[in-house]
Amino acid sequence: MVSAQTTSLVIATYNWAEALHCSLLSVRKQKVLPAEVIIADDGSDDRTKEVVRKMQEAFPVPIIHAWHEDLGFRKSQILNKAIGQCAGPYVIQVDGDVLLHTSFVRDHLAAAERGAFIRGTRARLTPAKTDELLGNADTDLSFFSKGVYNRLNALRLPVLQSLGQRKEMKSRSVRGSNLAFWKEDFLRVNGYNNELSGWGHEDEELAARFINNNIIKKIVKLGAVQYHLHHEELPRSNESYHREIIQHTLLTKVKRCLNGYENLL
Repeated sequence: MVSAQTTSLVIATYNWAEALHCSLLSVRKQKVLPAEVIIADDGSDDRTKEVVRKMQEAFPVPIIHAWHEDLGFRKSQILNKAIGQCAGPYVIQVDGDVLLHTSFVRDHLAAAERGAFIRGTRARLTPAKTDELLGNADTDLSFFSKGVYNRLNALRLPVLQSLGQRKEMKSRSVRGSNLAFWKEDFLRVNGYNNELSGWGHEDEELAARFINNNIIKKIVKLGAVQYHLHHEELPRSNESYHREIIQHTLLTKVKRCLNGYENLL
């Protein structure tokens, strides 16, 4: 089991300050805290900066705000920048529009192992439940809460967690909102691919290169529970191009992207 004192939690966000506030509140309630929180901010305005500033004043662990100018959807680049600032060898990555179960970090640490990266799942919240939580700055959720769907993904059964885990050498269905990996593995594949700008599949393409380096995907259920706040879908104008990149990565067994983490240094 990896130590919490050597683990960084990265939270990706863009211009939804209310959601990030609630997400950070759920981090603050963790039974096991990470060593630090890194905000990967893809160019948000001053509302997000103010949320981060206020949370930094009384947060139990350091919060580092990694920000770059808003030049369009550049999530891959800001994640590379944020992960570059992680002090620890293990990274747990989420999005700023999810609320974490109080044992989320603890479950991830228990599932961590060398030679593997973790793919978790998420339950979803209805628009009405999302509005309620954001309006009250509330993070109180459970498997039984009204307004939760994909409800089985909200089921946490510590005694049976080993039964909810399986491994496969496939990159499909990997989402950066519930992902964990060793930083050295991330550096080995040159991080996220900066060529993927706009919405879509930067996490799956990263996972494909993990797989090509014989780093196995470990799927975790019955633990590492999170709840996704409802929002309208983002434009997907570049999705087909991103799928082409993924297919090229898979077919040619690409182990390192040419334009990634190291190219931002």
